[in-house]
Amino acid sequence: MTYVDGFVAAVPQENKQAYLDHTREALSLFKDHGATRMVENWGDDVPVGKATDFHRAVLKRDGEAVLFSWVEWPSKDLRDYGTKALEQDDRMKTLAMPFDGQRMIYGGFSPIVEEGSANGTGYVDGIALPVPLANRAAYINMASAMACLFREYGALRVVEGWGDDVPDGKITDFRRAVEAREGETVVFSWIEWPSKQVRGEAWPKLMTDPRMQPDKDKMPFDGQRMIYGGFATVLDA
Repeated sequence: MTYVDGFVAAVPQENKQAYLDHTREALSLFKDHGATRMVENWGDDVPVGKATDFHRAVLKRDGEAVLFSWVEWPSKDLRDYGTKALEQDDRMKTLAMPFDGQRMIYGGFSPIVEEGSANGTGYVDGIALPVPLANRAAYINMASAMACLFREYGALRVVEGWGDDVPDGKITDFRRAVEAREGETVVFSWIEWPSKQVRGEAWPKLMTDPRMQPDKDKMPFDGQRMIYGGFATVLDA
């Protein structure tokens, strides 16, 4: 994998099956145009934050769930080509939308950290955060160390994507979701676990591991604007 499209959306709980049907139809279209993997994750443990969170990111309403999803491509060039082809594909025009697409946030991300392999993912920790462009190297160093630590405690795979094609939206977007400031980009990242149980057993141990206690004065991003949550994988193809 060398490029990622990341998505976050709000879907009515009652439309879960319709959404799954929608994603299976979309999967065949993305694969026809070069995508290598598509993963959809249904909000399961998505906390409300003080400053930012996934709920506010998509203006979630009562009775809706937050979806955290991504599409993997062999390269950015093939992603750009595939996206243009998708826009011209008549099948996209008839694809049913069981959610409010205007509140979906999306963007393109170049992986800067990738540890492990996708094999049997059952649960995902999804994360988005703002990082100053000047702190790219420092962020990669920190994220690489954390990825190895997550793998040690049972994670299958950890990916960090650096935002390089993150458009402004009319209603919502990734930049507003994390209150990104001038000179910052958005990082879209995730941790893949074999199950919610493994993830649940790992986190208490991680939180007491001294290696998870970074020097706050040297943090390469503002953790108060990071948004995160736990998501059950409903499609991985």
